[in-house]
This record gives sequence, structure tokens and C-alpha cells, in this order.
Amino acid sequence: METETLPLTPPDQVLSTLNPDGTRRWLAPRLSKGRFWRRRRVLGYFLMVLFNVLPWIQIGGKPAMRLDVLQREFTFFGVAFQPTETVLVVALFLTAFLGIFLLTALFGRVWCGWACPQTVYLEFLYRPLERLIEGKAYSKGPDAVSKGRKLLKLLVFFLVSLHLSHTFLAYFVGPHTVLEWSLGSPTEHPGGFAMVWFVTLLMLIDFASFREQMCTLACPYGRLQSALVDPNSIVIGYDTTRGEPRGKGKRGTEKTAALGDCIDCKLCVAVCPTGIDIRDGLQMECVNCAECIDACDSVMDRIGLDRGLVRYASENELAGGERKVVRVRTVLYSVGLVVAFVTLLFFLGSRKDTLVSVLRIRNVPFMTLADGRISNPVKLRIENRAPEARTYSVTPTQAGYLTMPESLSIEVGPGGTEELIFNVLVDASVFVGGQAPLELVVGDGAGFQTSLERTLLGPR
Repeated sequence: METETLPLTPPDQVLSTLNPDGTRRWLAPRLSKGRFWRRRRVLGYFLMVLFNVLPWIQIGGKPAMRLDVLQREFTFFGVAFQPTETVLVVALFLTAFLGIFLLTALFGRVWCGWACPQTVYLEFLYRPLERLIEGKAYSKGPDAVSKGRKLLKLLVFFLVSLHLSHTFLAYFVGPHTVLEWSLGSPTEHPGGFAMVWFVTLLMLIDFASFREQMCTLACPYGRLQSALVDPNSIVIGYDTTRGEPRGKGKRGTEKTAALGDCIDCKLCVAVCPTGIDIRDGLQMECVNCAECIDACDSVMDRIGLDRGLVRYASENELAGGERKVVRVRTVLYSVGLVVAFVTLLFFLGSRKDTLVSVLRIRNVPFMTLADGRISNPVKLRIENRAPEARTYSVTPTQAGYLTMPESLSIEVGPGGTEELIFNVLVDASVFVGGQAPLELVVGDGAGFQTSLERTLLGPR
């Protein structure tokens, strides 16, 4: 006898952005203008202004922030890092990551709610524009918005995203280059043109449609909470001891004497940008934005009860215990952060006044000359960190190695960077297996001298 297999009944809510039937649950969170919202708004506007002006800022003749992929140079607050400076680069990134780990262990996902570009731009730029354009239809869902307003919103979102993508490109090639490219033909810089439109499209999809799903589905940082956060970390939590059992009705009457302070108004859910109910406990979707705190505090003020039913606290504090700041993970993160930062400072302080690196020249490996010699192009970058101009000479150390031109020298101004391109001529008999070693000595005649090694390519 065959038994009938009944389909599984899904829970009421699998994801905060998903309806039980599998369709998208469109969120239109209300705005609660409390004390935390005002502080986040000030910080958000500051970060947005900083993002737009930082590419234009110069520190000591260097950009404040630049990730020059083509020239393989990363500039961080006026300090240039080369890929060959392995210890410096590792120390810089370890300092950043361990700082985030320590911040998360102490204060939970506070980065997401207060400083993450996704939250900052969505909550303080794109959503305010959406509320302004859609008007009263905003809270009723996309179906209630007229086509004209939808098209206007997409146009405004597109223009904002286009500006931000140009600013993003400025962090790689510089703002003056972006401005020059913007006034020229796209065929002259197809790579930059493609990057701008690709980033614009991604931003438009993200902030117009994907939105909070970036935090709840795509971003790995929320999932790291389980490893970085413990019961002593500061999170946003609901005080169940004080709030339960929840129920509607005026407090202080005989009818509501057995009820807690939560009047079940669900305003904390209505304002949540990720659509969760904070009363269900700590959840991966919570970005610590404090909107629920502001909403609950406003309700407590109206009904004459103390604030803090929803508040920043550790899970131990919410359970009636005490919070321990000093614990194994915070000690380990702190020690690692100090070691990485001290290492960074030490190697920064011991850097030479001149940094020389060998750059690759693509598509021109070598050339066989009429006399049988092999010519290899070489490209050097010389960065002068000294306060005065210096003249550098370049000579090969091996016998039989010649350069074209024969005399190689270049003057580099204070805080400047110059590139020197030349050819090294070697007899074909020097090559073994298609390779030959090259050692160059670079000096300024005033105490600085360094050796660089490179492998020349030639016939097998």
C-alpha cells in the first residue's frame, strides 16, 4: 500500500527578506529620528564627504589614498608601499584586520551599522532620495508607486551612482586623470570607461534593488560574527526579563499588572532596515544600526517608562550578569594588533630615502640584434623620499653586459618618482635555458647604493 507524501510546510519566515511563498519581501523601513540616528547621520555625511575629497588630498607630494594597480604602488596617507616591501604590506593589512577583529569582539557588528559604505549610502543617500521622490507611496510598496516616479528615481539613482563610480576610479588613477578622461573620447581609455560603467551598473542594482540582501545574504562579515562575537561583546539586545510577557494596554492598571514593559507595538520591526525582530534574540541579519533602540525609546518616553528595553549591551548583561572586557580573544587580538602596528612603524622608520623597483614591460620580452646580441628592455622606478633633488646612476655589474644608452642617469626631485627605460645588451652565449642573470647597481653618489636582480630572457 502506497503512502501519500505530504509536502513540507515552510516556517512563517525563512529569511527576513523572503515571504513564506518564496517571493521577495520588499522592505520600506520607517524612520526613527532618535539620538543614535542623529549621530549616525553626522558620521555618515562625514564619511561621504571624505570619500569624495580624499583622492584630491596630497600629503607630502603624495596622494592621501591611491591604489595604482598599473604601476603596482599603494599609497596610504602619503606613504607609498611597493609590492616588494612584503613586511610593510603584511604589517599594514594585519593592523587593519586585527583592528576590525578587536572592534568586533568588543562592540559587535558596529562597523556595519555605523561606517560600512553599504549602510551609509543606502540609509543616508539613496533611501532619503527615494522617500523624497516616492512621497506617501514609499511605505505602501513598489506596486503603489507610479511609473513616472519610478523612472525619476532610477534616473536620480543612476546619476548618483555614475558620480560615485568616477570617484571610485579616482582612487586607482587619480582625480585629474579621471577628469581628463571624462572630457575626452572613451576610445582613448576603454579600460577606465568600462570600469566606470560596470561599477555604475553594480551600484544601481545594489541600491535600487538588492539593498539589505547585500548584508543578509552576500556579505561574509555577518557570518564571521559567530567566530568573532561572544556573550561579552556589545550587541543590540532586547531585555526579555523586563519586557516579557509582552502585551498591549496601558501599564499601571490591574488588567496589565502581569505584563512586562513591551507593549508589542512592533515599531522596532517597522524601522529595522533588514526586517528582523530584535526581540527574537541575536541574529546574523542585525547590523547594529540602533534604529530599534531609537524607536523603542520613543515609545517608552510616550508611555512613561524607562528607556533601555532595547539597548546596546552584552548577552551576559541582558541575562543579568556582568560583562568581561578582558578575555582571551580580546587579549590575543590586542597583542597581535600591537605587534603588527609596532612592526609597521619600525619598518617605516627604517626605510631608506630612496626606493628602487623593477617594473615589467609587457609584450616585449627580448629582441635579437643584427650582430647576434640579445636586447632586453628594462624599466626602473626610482622614488626619492629625500627633501632635496638627487641624481641617480645605473650600471650593470657583470662583464660583457652593456646598456643602451651607455650612460644611464636620471634626476628625481624631492618627494618625486621617475621611471627610467633602457635596454640591456648581452651576447647570446650567456643565456642558459633561455635565461641570463642581471644585476644592476643604482646609486646617487652621496651614500645611497642598492643592487637589483632580474632575469633576462633570450633564445634557448
